[in-house]
Amino acid sequence: MKKSDEILRVIDANINRYREGIRVVEDIYRYVYNDKNISSSLKNLRHIKLPITQKELIDKRDSINDVLKTSTKSEQKRENLESIIIANLKRAQESARVLEEIFKLIDIKTSENFKENRYQLYNLEKKILM
Repeated sequence: MKKSDEILRVIDANINRYREGIRVVEDIYRYVYNDKNISSSLKNLRHIKLPITQKELIDKRDSINDVLKTSTKSEQKRENLESIIIANLKRAQESARVLEEIFKLIDIKTSENFKENRYQLYNLEKKILM
């Protein structure tokens, strides 16, 4: 399938969510808990190669016209570090799933990589929260 502008927007938004969600948890484990193992695992998950350039993605970005750019009440409040960790792990997992599905249209290897990363995130979530 051709990489349409709309498909590239979906990829751009979800790559950003994926990396941002992981980065939040990575930084908490790096700077708050000084946990090199979890921080390194998260960093490795964040650095994924794509068959699309950053320029292609940014070129199709349309943040100004995003119909759901306003935060919900639940997104504006967190109770503690654990709630931040959970919210951001879920954000990364959900984005990985979207990317897994969308890349089935473009590059099956990248789709499989996001599926593998999603399961690694599930395992890290269990390790972190147990």
